[in-house]
Formats: sequence, C-alpha cells, structure tokens
Amino acid sequence: MFKRTLLMTALSAAVIGSAAHADTLSLKVLGQPAGSGLIAQNKERPFFENFAEHSGLEATVQYIPVDVAGIPDTDGLRILNSGLFDIVSLRGPQVSRDEPSVLGMDLIGLNTSFETGRDNVMAFYDYVDSRLQSRFNAKLLGVWPAGPQVIFCNKEISGLEDLRGLRVRVGDQSAANFIGQLGATGISMPFGDVQQALSRGVVDCGITGPASANAGGWPEATTTVLPIALQLAINGYAINLDTWNRLDETQQSQLETAIAELSDDIWSYSEALYEDAMRCNAGESPCEFGNQYALTEVDVSDADLAAVTAAVEEVSLPLWATQCNNVAADCEATWRETVGAQLGL
Repeated sequence: MFKRTLLMTALSAAVIGSAAHADTLSLKVLGQPAGSGLIAQNKERPFFENFAEHSGLEATVQYIPVDVAGIPDTDGLRILNSGLFDIVSLRGPQVSRDEPSVLGMDLIGLNTSFETGRDNVMAFYDYVDSRLQSRFNAKLLGVWPAGPQVIFCNKEISGLEDLRGLRVRVGDQSAANFIGQLGATGISMPFGDVQQALSRGVVDCGITGPASANAGGWPEATTTVLPIALQLAINGYAINLDTWNRLDETQQSQLETAIAELSDDIWSYSEALYEDAMRCNAGESPCEFGNQYALTEVDVSDADLAAVTAAVEEVSLPLWATQCNNVAADCEATWRETVGAQLGL
C-alpha cells in the first residue's frame, strides 16, 4: 500500500510538471545584427533575454542576432513565413525587397523628423500589417526607427551635388532611386560589410544612422558626414501567425502590450542616440554613448533640404508606387488615403 501511494504521488507530480511545462511558452527570436548598435545591445537583447519579466508571460526565449544565425537580413519575412523563428526583428529597408508596402512607411523625404515620422508610419501601419498577414503568415507587433539616415563619405563633399559619380551604399530601393537621380550609383550591401568597403574604396559613401555608423566604426574609414535626414530606417517586430494563434487572448494581449512598450522605448532612445552620436562622430562633447571621432560635419544647404523634401512627390513616391502596385493593386491608393492625406497630397 505504501509503495502504491508513492507511485501515485510520483505520477501526479509528473502530470503536474508536464502541465506546467506545457503552459510555458518557448519562443525563438531572430534579432537585429549584433554589431548594428546600441538599440540592439541596450534595448532589444535585454528585453528578449528577460522576456518573462517584461511581458508577464511564462516563457523561455532563445534570442539570436541575425548575423550570428548566418541569415541574410533581407530574408526576415521569409524566415517568419517558414516558421523557423517565432518572432523576427525586421530590418524594414532590407525586407521591403520582399514586401514593398513596408517601404511606404519610410520613403526618402517622407520622415525628416521623429515627430512627423511617427505620424506617417502609424498612418500606414494597418495596411502593412494586412499585407504581412496575407503574404507571409506574419503579424506586425510594433515598429521603431533606427534613426535619421545621413550620408558618410571617404571623400570631401559639400552637399548632395558632390555625390555625382560616386558609389553610395544604400539600405533600400527608395534610397537607391534618390541617389540615382543625383547621378550617383546606389549599392546594396549588408551593414557589417560597409566599413571594410569604405576603407578599401569599394564604395565612396554610405547611408546609415549616426549611432549605427559609430558602433560599426564607419568614422574610421570616412572623413565627412552630411547630416541631412533622408529616412528614419523603420524597423519592427512581427510574429509567425501560427505561433500567434496558439496563444490565448490574455497571452496575445500581454505580448502586444510588451512589444508596444519596447517599441515606444526605442522611439525615445533612438532620438537620444542620434543627438549624442552626431556629437561623438564630430569629436564634440558631451559624448555619452559612443566613441569620439573627428569627422567634418558639412552644413546642410537650403537647396539640399529642398531636394530631399521634393523627393517624395518627384522621386520616391512615383517609383515606389509602381513597384508596390505591381504586387498589390490597392497599395498606392491606400497610401494616398492615409499618409498622403496627412501630407495634403
């Protein structure tokens, strides 16, 4: 009788343990590149490595930066669709090659400040989400900016006109189109390859955020920065719909709330990083978050500002609309009804 009681107790404990284990979520998260900067290091990674604490969900998370996983950052949406990872930290400019609507949130000349950028991004958010759900079996959970994208060169330049004939690393097709209109050649390459390409003269200039450039050592291979905001480099988080649908309503709400709070935090942090990194790159103080360099910071002319502002209607919107309408007939029309209406277009 005593042995039988021990056996029943052990079986009960095993059943309870199995149930508890079944209730614990296990998520695989594909993150931003390890070397892409402080947003990934100080915000994203700590959030997912302490996911249960931040979300209130009983969950274990395996967090792997995209470059550590050996996966091209252009494949984020395909990875979500495959189910290989449950949540992916999407690099918006890169994945827009697979889903052009993503680029509609951040066309060249559209988001020249954090405040206006957030309004424009959120106006098109629901449409992008619907596209990810229908094409990639993925749900958008939140978006955030890497920061204003400016131009770093290993040659002395005084403005946009001096880019003519140069080779410029770009992050997406909108930037490539704009650079092409200036008489330069837009070249796409992974972020981690750019510093060496600048050093060796494979490219003459590169477009990225000041904080990312600082973290990636770009100022070691460049001499000049033109601090004109072309885009905000909108990134985001999305979850595989099969994973999402396995969650109950309470879990879904907790997850959405947690990611929204992370995204809001990054919006504020990104702005602080931008201001600090601009000082660091130019060798000015205070320089709190980055390494100090001695880049020449070019004064932005009224003509250059006008060219970037005009790029929305004259360059980036027409070319993007054609591309996006080819895969979604209502793409441009929806953009004009949402973002365009806010801009008065």
